[in-house]
Amino acid sequence: MPDTPAATPRARVRVPLRFPDGYSTDAELVTFHGLTDGQEHVAVVLGDPGPVPLVRLHSECLTGDVFGSSRCDCGPQLREAVERIAERGGVLLYLRQEGRGIGLYNKLDAYALQDQGLDTYEANAALGLPEDARDYTAAAQMLAALDIGELDLLSNNPDKAGQLRALGAVVRDRVPTGVFTTAHNVRYLRAKVLQTQHTLPLAELHERNERNELSPAG
Repeated sequence: MPDTPAATPRARVRVPLRFPDGYSTDAELVTFHGLTDGQEHVAVVLGDPGPVPLVRLHSECLTGDVFGSSRCDCGPQLREAVERIAERGGVLLYLRQEGRGIGLYNKLDAYALQDQGLDTYEANAALGLPEDARDYTAAAQMLAALDIGELDLLSNNPDKAGQLRALGAVVRDRVPTGVFTTAHNVRYLRAKVLQTQHTLPLAELHERNERNELSPAG
């Protein structure tokens, strides 16, 4: 890893996971010493990881992951990732990067601006914050500490793959996630396509957005 100190596993613990829809699986949670950003990131090891495991970098989202907010697609992506990784074998890195790295309070402030018509990136900029403040150095450290040198990345976000490659990881393939649209998140998903080139079906999202705008309940 270019000029980055090595992290080491700190502790490992087995945890049975159960989701509201009834899906369950067992996981091994791994914590680390020496992560450069000092955050308490966690690796969730699922299934039987092979030589090229399936890996997802999942940024913490209290509103979506815990409370089931339909303003984003984070909760469904987390649920999908756990099952897909468990089936194939791999690791989900749960990264403490709320609001694409700006924190919970700032994310909620950005939500208020989105209610006034700004998209998710414009709202961050209006607050004087980066559109996306996430740095994946700690994620690369975690992968190296788990002896993962080559991986397939479960993500629609090309920046994640680009940063990991720049940090020395071999990303063999980028595997798209599902598309989880609601009446409340379609503008958010379209912004991710237009602003940061996420691999999502833009035409479908545009059609869904138009239907929402025409609907009296939208």
